[in-house]
Amino acid sequence: MAHIKNIIFDLGGVLIDWNPRYLFTEVFESETEMDYFLTEICSPAWNEEQDGGRSLEEGTTILVNKHPEYASQIRLFYGQWPKMLGGSIDSNVRLLRQLIASDRYGIFALTNWSAETFPTALELYDFLHEFEGILVSGVEKLKKPDPAIYHLMLDRYDLDANSTLFIDDNLRNVKAASNIGIQGVHYTDDRSLQKALKQYGVL
Repeated sequence: MAHIKNIIFDLGGVLIDWNPRYLFTEVFESETEMDYFLTEICSPAWNEEQDGGRSLEEGTTILVNKHPEYASQIRLFYGQWPKMLGGSIDSNVRLLRQLIASDRYGIFALTNWSAETFPTALELYDFLHEFEGILVSGVEKLKKPDPAIYHLMLDRYDLDANSTLFIDDNLRNVKAASNIGIQGVHYTDDRSLQKALKQYGVL
């Protein structure tokens, strides 16, 4: 296992609590209908198309035309998008700042996020301005787990894959990074990020 020199953080689910349910529990009376809506209508796959560079307007129009019976709820997805933000994941942000303060590592972020909504996050979360670099999928029109976005990350910031550690809450994304030689941590709520980092000799 190579010595870690650079650490790349995912944002949503690792440092920022984002969940559409925070908004749509106020919209649907039935949890069953909300589950259906967020699984089959405004699905993760649909949202990822906006993360990959499709405009919010186009993505919304496609769904409204396909599911006119849910037109008002579909428009809320991006119309009231900030309500999906539950705040920062403070314990992990403290670790992030500890790593930055140590001045031992290059600290970066790689996120699947719409180019149109990311400026809101930059306004809300001061720690986003402390990274050495952030690669946003919607800006690049590439998204995880496409290998091209990991190669772009390495090339843009001149990082060596073997000495780079990537942290993501989506195992699919961690595996994709591992496939090109980047060491990975699959972050889950029931696993201490601090413990995982210590396993890699970090902290």
